[in-house]
Amino acid sequence: MSISKDVDIKYQLPGTDEYTRFERIHNVVFPESTIGSKAVAQEIKALIVAKQEANESCVLGLATGSSPIKVYEELVRMHREEGLSFQNVISFNLDEYLGLAGNHRESYRYFMNHHLFNHVDIPIKQTHIPDGTIDPSEYTEYCRKYEELIHQAGGIDFQLLGIGRTGHIGFNEPGSHINSITRVVSLNHITRVDAAQAFYGIEHVPRKAITMGIRSVLGARRIVLLAWGSNKASIVAQAVEHKVTNQVPATYLQHHENVTMILDQGAASELTRIKTPWLVGECTWSEELQLKAVVWLSEQLQKSILKLTESDYSNHGMSTLIADVGSAYDLNIHMFNRLQRTITGWPGGKPEVDDRYRPERAHPGKKRVLIFSPHPDDDVISMGGTLERLVEQGHEVHVAYQTSGNLAVSNEEAWKYAQIVGHFAPNSDASTALKRMLENDQEETDPELLRTLKGQIRRKESLLATRYLGMAEDQVHFLDLPFYETGRAQKKEIGQADISRVSDLIKCVTPHQIYAAGDLADPHGTHKKCLDILFASLDALKEQPFIKDCWVWLYRGAWDEWPLDEIDMAVPMSPGQVLKKGMPSFTINPKKTTSCSRGMIPENSGFEWRIGTGKQLKAIIN
Repeated sequence: MSISKDVDIKYQLPGTDEYTRFERIHNVVFPESTIGSKAVAQEIKALIVAKQEANESCVLGLATGSSPIKVYEELVRMHREEGLSFQNVISFNLDEYLGLAGNHRESYRYFMNHHLFNHVDIPIKQTHIPDGTIDPSEYTEYCRKYEELIHQAGGIDFQLLGIGRTGHIGFNEPGSHINSITRVVSLNHITRVDAAQAFYGIEHVPRKAITMGIRSVLGARRIVLLAWGSNKASIVAQAVEHKVTNQVPATYLQHHENVTMILDQGAASELTRIKTPWLVGECTWSEELQLKAVVWLSEQLQKSILKLTESDYSNHGMSTLIADVGSAYDLNIHMFNRLQRTITGWPGGKPEVDDRYRPERAHPGKKRVLIFSPHPDDDVISMGGTLERLVEQGHEVHVAYQTSGNLAVSNEEAWKYAQIVGHFAPNSDASTALKRMLENDQEETDPELLRTLKGQIRRKESLLATRYLGMAEDQVHFLDLPFYETGRAQKKEIGQADISRVSDLIKCVTPHQIYAAGDLADPHGTHKKCLDILFASLDALKEQPFIKDCWVWLYRGAWDEWPLDEIDMAVPMSPGQVLKKGMPSFTINPKKTTSCSRGMIPENSGFEWRIGTGKQLKAIIN
């Protein structure tokens, strides 16, 4: 299947010209990133095969980062199972960090070898990645030669791109010129922040890189840009709908005649035709779309819902909505009530009250609650205020930490604890081994002993936080799911052992409520895998009698909050709870729960609803 501009109609959204009239770059939205990745891999395969049949080389421009990983996985599968050969492929990677040798586990040479080159039959001499170890005196000549190599290969047939939160393509950061070519650049602070976790802290992220330039990228005959997850939604909308500017380098792609952005639903969520479809065409006004439109209009005009007028609706493309419901007054009252009823200080349900308009059931008054936390801190960071209320209101609360979280502990932090071990047992085998491991931090993966130490650091931090809330230690469960335990950023595929550990715990607790992280800003990240494991476990347990009385709530954290119109339960924070969150032993970023609920960090009023824009929910209903 080709995904070029003549893409099969089933991948097009209806309305064509009118529906996409705000858009300056062709894009295709897939239900999820895995499907989109497979479509891109199919296009690459078709190009390789066509070039083979013509006895020509196929020149691919390749990208790194999390976005193309599934594309590479599918290409590897095609090689192994379908006999796709890469003998005629010549590749050029976009960029590389300065200062990193090719065997460094965060270098892009290592990335490409690990994800693609080592698993297919491409001759390694036909793969080109900028050298991060060149001497500064050689920068200019080296970059010139890299451009010359691309020219000698006949130019790039197919360029694969990702997009950074700054709008960079390759490492062409804001300010890059349209005529720029391969060169050394300084990395934007946001780019370095985004890479900090992989490098165990921003202080270890290189400050410079070598990158192909904008002109180099635009010279490709075909360009496909991948963007997955809602954390890319804002910059995708800017790239697609805004005018060309060097402050968002991805907008330069508007000058190319054969470019397609491949998006999942999260990355596409800020496009006008998706976020506010009433601005581009006729709508079928479902209840959910009505609420979305009313919240949007309230925020747009900075007016509370009850003060919106019929002219407000008509002036913003919603005259058909008023025609459908009868009057602005009726619509405002209905949506006001709907939002107001999501607010509760009783996330476990308030006992002995009429619960017809409450988010949770009144009975049983005391519930068994199971909170799943992907990492050892997502619970307190993302729904700490809700967790505290559930404990204080007498529910039997269990917290399950799904992964050890050891990858978030730097070697420097581990070294501090290893020194303590060494003080009490200086001649022990463990102490000696830990010291040797930490002195040699270029290992491909963290050895098991070091992973154990790092996991124990996270575990004890979690126990301190839950103890501070008054929870008993036997209510805290550490699942250490096997998919995570690789010692490196790339995880294993979900296995039956992962599903069984979660299923066994659910059967043991028999909860009335389950809270699970719904923050899926990175659709390939740990949160997504943990949620998939939970859903697989619930599917396996669906015939169990207790499951029929179990409600699942999804909470989100600081990175990907629920839109206001998608909140089913909002838990307000008192001033005292805000102060408690500031205690050193319980430092959290409240936010709360999900398609079901989500409480937020209050400001000085002690009653706000969402981090960064906490005043919004109050403003639109008051």
